Amino acid sequence: MTKQLLLIECDDRPGLVHCVTGVLFRHNCNVTSNHEFVDHERARFFMRTEFTGAIDRAAIEAETRAGLPPAAVVRMSILAPRHVVVLCSREHHCVADLLTRHAFGELNASLRAVISNSAELGDFVAKFDLPFHCVLNADLPREIHEERLLAVLRRYDPDYLVLAKYMRVLTPQFVAQYPNRIINIHHSFLPAFIGAKPYQQAFQRGVKVIGATAHFVTEDLDQGPIIAQETLSVDHTHGPQDLAQAGRDVEKLALARALRLVFEDRVFLCGNRTVIFD
Repeated sequence: MTKQLLLIECDDRPGLVHCVTGVLFRHNCNVTSNHEFVDHERARFFMRTEFTGAIDRAAIEAETRAGLPPAAVVRMSILAPRHVVVLCSREHHCVADLLTRHAFGELNASLRAVISNSAELGDFVAKFDLPFHCVLNADLPREIHEERLLAVLRRYDPDYLVLAKYMRVLTPQFVAQYPNRIINIHHSFLPAFIGAKPYQQAFQRGVKVIGATAHFVTEDLDQGPIIAQETLSVDHTHGPQDLAQAGRDVEKLALARALRLVFEDRVFLCGNRTVIFD
């Protein structure tokens, strides 16, 4: 039986869990998983409930909303694959990992296409029978490049964009087209190691831990809400190339974990923070 999701965000007050589960009980639904959290600083309540049953969606939403504080956010969904377009450049590791996971059904996603500002990965993507589009940006104003990029994206109407080492800064105007629907991966040396050759910088500082961060993209570069972070211990024997390889490995893990959380509706935004029910 298809799993249903009831997702709620509202002002906190006593009795909210009882209110929601009571609605589902009266509709003869079976709750199979339930998570809730209160952000005490904001007095904000979050709840994610998985359940099964033959449902009257509109009736459950209306009855749930009626028992919650004013302006409550109530959303129902099912664990159906999300439509996703991947954007990349020349680095292959994150794209290859995502395509492999998708081929084996490990992502709750349907990858619709891969778009790149380089043609180098086209033959590789073709092995997975996915459309590949090369939208070059050399010597083009950023706005024109993004217009061409959007023209391709409109063909697929994606739920989410995944920046799998897409080495191009997106304008606020582009990001606004997909609010809270663009996910990026980068090495967690930012902002500690800004600019070129971050792994060379890390080597020179003698770091003992490297990591990667997956986050939502906002108009502020690399400042969006964090979804997942992964780390890996290193030592003095690791040279710059060793660190770069370890960094690629940890980037793949962080991105895959973040996508699973997002595509299963386990992530709520709370200002510039995230509430995650894993």
